[in-house]
Amino acid sequence: MRDPAPWQKKYGMMLMYACLFGLAFQYVFVGRPAGVSVLIVVAGFYSLYFYAIKGRLGGFEPWEGQSKAGWLLLVPSVLLALTYGLFANRLFHTLNGLALPLLIVMQTIVLSRNSKHAWYHASFLQDMMRHVVGRPLAHVSVPLGMIKSWLPAKENEREASRGKFAKIGVGLLLAAPILFVIISLLASADRIFLSWLTQIPNWFDGGSTFEVIFRILLAICVTIYIFCYLLGLLLPKNAEVDSIAKVEEIELLEKNRKIQLDPLTAGTLLICVNFVYVLFAIIQFSYLFGAADGLLPDGVAYAEYARRGFAELVFVALINVALLFPGLHWIRKSAQVGELIRKVLLSLLVVCTLVMLSSAYSRLALYEEAYGFTQTRLLVHGFMIFLGVLFIIALYRIWVEKMSLSRAYITSAILAYLVMNYINIDERIAVNNTARYERTGIIDLAYLGDLSTDVVPALRDLQIRHPELVEVELTINRVISGIDSDSWPSWNLSNYRAKR
Repeated sequence: MRDPAPWQKKYGMMLMYACLFGLAFQYVFVGRPAGVSVLIVVAGFYSLYFYAIKGRLGGFEPWEGQSKAGWLLLVPSVLLALTYGLFANRLFHTLNGLALPLLIVMQTIVLSRNSKHAWYHASFLQDMMRHVVGRPLAHVSVPLGMIKSWLPAKENEREASRGKFAKIGVGLLLAAPILFVIISLLASADRIFLSWLTQIPNWFDGGSTFEVIFRILLAICVTIYIFCYLLGLLLPKNAEVDSIAKVEEIELLEKNRKIQLDPLTAGTLLICVNFVYVLFAIIQFSYLFGAADGLLPDGVAYAEYARRGFAELVFVALINVALLFPGLHWIRKSAQVGELIRKVLLSLLVVCTLVMLSSAYSRLALYEEAYGFTQTRLLVHGFMIFLGVLFIIALYRIWVEKMSLSRAYITSAILAYLVMNYINIDERIAVNNTARYERTGIIDLAYLGDLSTDVVPALRDLQIRHPELVEVELTINRVISGIDSDSWPSWNLSNYRAKR
């Protein structure tokens, strides 16, 4: 294979670094829960990535400098990797296993300028799929060809290779007795060194032949895939560029032919919907916001009022999202007065939706006060706040048409997801439930015992303040007993604090 440019001569080193990455990947992940190992693997990938693209940053053709978004997307990737070493929430560990690779792929594509589309456009997903699947598969033959080229091809080269291996074997045989004496002396001189030696056989305990084969195959697959993924970023194909141009041409034709509603038809629809919403908002202001002070409708129990209608309100808010986007993009432009009416009606839709979300949020808060705090309920709280932020952004977009709504929404989604990771939701559940216990004398310790070690500090505080709750100690022990592994790749700050 002839290198197209001088900087591509480092492909051999790239492949060896990718091999080290594959070996480290299987070592820290197979048979061990995720912990600080995730941050180490992400740091290793970015080290390999920046080594591969060295010389291409800052204007090297075809990358005409990098956008700020490419560097900014690096921040959430590192923060998500860091959560595995800080918190023990199992739900977010699972979700981050999907979100983290997605962000890394997005960031590396944007930073290397391998997409003709903006990262916040839907068409960018096509480029992501091409880089994740298409290009790595297209370059699989490259590392295999490189390995083949390293093997001796001629008979005299084979003979020379055999001679080298023979010399290495003789050296090992001569070193064996010397090493035996040296190691024996060092082991007798240092107890710590001796303890390390005695642990060597334990490294292989429980390792079946199947596991060894699986580890080797996983390391090989990771090595080849990472190398081919980076190669796909370094060597964009002209055919793919042409196909991107064709896609853009088709998208432009579709944009020109998109269906647009008549302003009068759309206005009639919005007026009907808003009439119902305004009536509902009036009722909410009359009853809902007085419910917190005990002003409930006759015959309606406290918990029943909190529970009923919550899901329906959230569903209606989602329907309004579906109404908002056509209202912004699919209504044909009209005269200045007609445009003003459209914006006012859409703004009224947003305001009424915010009232509904406030109603749903208050109902859920009442329900939590009656029945306690759980992971699902706090996640729904966060989702409703996120929806509220999206509608506030949409309200701004209605009046400022130059704003990119998709970019604002994707950025908000990334930030919201990071916030939900870093509020330590399990600890928040424990803190809220212990505060509720001090108000009501009711706490579900069985539920708290099923959560992660993030709840232990709050439970210990509860144990100090209320020593009469003897079940708290049992709950803490139950949580700590659920720690999966003590190996260093699985180290986690929350687990460490819980065991202290």
